[in-house]
Amino acid sequence: MVHTFIIAPDTYTSFEDEADLIDQCKAWGLLSDKALKSKSYAYKGNGKNLTCTIAGYVDSYTAVIQFDDGQLHCVHPSYLKEMQASSYGQKSSATATTSDEQPAADEAAAEFSEAVEAAIEATPEQAVPAEPAAAAFPPIEDISDEPKPKAKEKTSKRAPKLALPEEKVKMTATVQEFTTVPNNFSDTEDEVIIYEAVAIIDPALEVGVAWSSHSNTLKKLELEVGDTLTFECKIVAKKLTKHPVPYKINNPAKIQKVQA
Repeated sequence: MVHTFIIAPDTYTSFEDEADLIDQCKAWGLLSDKALKSKSYAYKGNGKNLTCTIAGYVDSYTAVIQFDDGQLHCVHPSYLKEMQASSYGQKSSATATTSDEQPAADEAAAEFSEAVEAAIEATPEQAVPAEPAAAAFPPIEDISDEPKPKAKEKTSKRAPKLALPEEKVKMTATVQEFTTVPNNFSDTEDEVIIYEAVAIIDPALEVGVAWSSHSNTLKKLELEVGDTLTFECKIVAKKLTKHPVPYKINNPAKIQKVQA
């Protein structure tokens, strides 16, 4: 049976192994910190209650789930977490709408927000506004004998994109800043860490600045600005919202503080 509500990912990152899946689900709050095994989840919405598993992710805000029939669907992890509650979608008798209508509306709103965010993420640069229309009257000729100054040539100062490895690599980075960024799917903001002096150890590659989610694993280290770390992770080209940080560190593991 083909589900009509499906938002299939164009591309997504699958997990290397179960340990990688468990780490990401813990970061999303879909598993407890003590969990040792992955599990299946209930997808409730559109009048349905389906079993699904986590197949991968598009980014840190978009999980990719797989239904029993093999179909893939994009969903925000927070919404999937809410669906696990036994009371999800239930409505009191005083509410005019039926119990099936509200989950469908909630899901439609969530999926619309996801689609808008995906479209924004897929746009490499903001559109350049069109030039204003020419005036209705012809311009007055410049009768001055003074030569017009030449316009300065614009030079691009944008740094070239790095060729990042697709597999996990060992890296080093120094904590530069703790901050938060807006989350379009929640009333609270997401905590993140911005790093400086980021570099891949093998093969040697200077990255510069990067960011990561301030996960529960990282919080246990009680990091401070200036702390230098080594870890294993995947690094991808993903800009931090409202910050000039072009690269993201995904699922750092085997984290160690470097003694000064």
